[in-house]
Amino acid sequence: MQFLQHLIEFIANHYLLTGAFLLVLAALIYTEGRKSGAALSSQQATALINRDNALVVDVRPKKDYANGHIVESINIPLDSFASRMVELEKHKDKPVILACANGQHAGTAAKQLKAAGFTQVSRLAHGVGGWRADSLPLVK
Repeated sequence: MQFLQHLIEFIANHYLLTGAFLLVLAALIYTEGRKSGAALSSQQATALINRDNALVVDVRPKKDYANGHIVESINIPLDSFASRMVELEKHKDKPVILACANGQHAGTAAKQLKAAGFTQVSRLAHGVGGWRADSLPLVK
């Protein structure tokens, strides 16, 4: 409780410093979010796959991919993504959706694709776990 009182006192005494910090933090979050591509819900991803024939790239390890993956997705594990990214060159002009286990690691691969010139990169917001939670089909 005492910590909270000190925090409120600090904010009151240093409102310009606190405001500047919050602006920089918001800018950082916004910039980093844009670098890793838009986060799509399972429904948005399904619409993009059906409407624009988006390619789904699963960046989970091969074992996890074999236990269940999104239909017609391809597996390029994150640990070998940089060296195998050339396999995606022929898909550079179409939407690419990156999927990982729970939405935390796909952003890393998205940044690499964007740096390589891919313009339509997005990631599955809650990964394959969210896809499964929404009762959407997985194949083995």
